[in-house]
Amino acid sequence: MNRHRAREQAFNIIFEKLFNEDVQTEKLFELGVAEGLFEEDEFSISLAGLTESKSGEIDKLIEENSIGWRLSRLPKVSLAVLRLAVCEMLYIEDVPVSVSINEAVELAKKYGTGEDASFINGVLGTIAKSIEV
Repeated sequence: MNRHRAREQAFNIIFEKLFNEDVQTEKLFELGVAEGLFEEDEFSISLAGLTESKSGEIDKLIEENSIGWRLSRLPKVSLAVLRLAVCEMLYIEDVPVSVSINEAVELAKKYGTGEDASFINGVLGTIAKSIEV
């Protein structure tokens, strides 16, 4: 499985987790595999798990850079995409920041709206500048 598809699976898990906070990420992944929705993939599950485990730090960074927006007001698609991308930008060293941003924008276009994609691009661009210092 390529990284694009793996990210999409991780996004789906992160998005589902927004509605089922009490269910473990691994369990959501197992259910998705059992239902034929996901393929076994180490990158997907590790990215989703890392996003969950680092959610406090990730959410703080998103909120600091989403001027005028609280996390509770963000569309769930945007929040899931932002969490995934910020996790990748901060903690996955072998993925260039520009790739994380481009992949996030593509996910937003597929699952959200053009406005979501523009917002995500702007927030991630600001975050990228702050972490490259």
